[in-house]
Amino acid sequence: MGKMKAMPPNAVWLFEDETILRLLPEIRRAWSLRGQQARIPITGQNAKCVLFGTLNPRTGHRIVARGPNLRQHYFQRFLRLLRQSYPGRQIWVVLDKAPCHTAPRSQDLAQSLDIALIWLPKQWSELNGMDQLWKELKADICANLQYRTIEQHADFAQRWLFALSKSEALCKAGISSKDFWLRSFVQ
Repeated sequence: MGKMKAMPPNAVWLFEDETILRLLPEIRRAWSLRGQQARIPITGQNAKCVLFGTLNPRTGHRIVARGPNLRQHYFQRFLRLLRQSYPGRQIWVVLDKAPCHTAPRSQDLAQSLDIALIWLPKQWSELNGMDQLWKELKADICANLQYRTIEQHADFAQRWLFALSKSEALCKAGISSKDFWLRSFVQ
């Protein structure tokens, strides 16, 4: 990441990613007696919610906002939230090339807000610390469980994410590893 070498020392550095929460549970494991079908109660409705989130790999600080989908409007609203959260500091965001990120209006807004967008290589989600947190969240609280409403699901997901200590968040994101790919920028 040659561009990262140009990051000013006082800049805020963030990993950004989104996750889609669905009301119908993802079935990862289910137990039943041999020869019997497992029973998993569901509502029959499949509402969804998108969580936009960032993780600061230096401090463990997290910011999360909700949206109904992955359209650029909601990503742009999240960029404005980032600017409000870090006034007066340049922000460097490492993220994938999702359509809401690469949309010209999103890029123009990021530039006007003094937010530098650093693109990850395509299909390398394992490099994004926030993506790793979403994977842990989905394995721990989203799989095999039907919530009453999508709002309840999103509330629980956000509480789980913010209940992590700094060291837990950085560990689950893979940033604490001695083999973390941007280790020299964390210190």
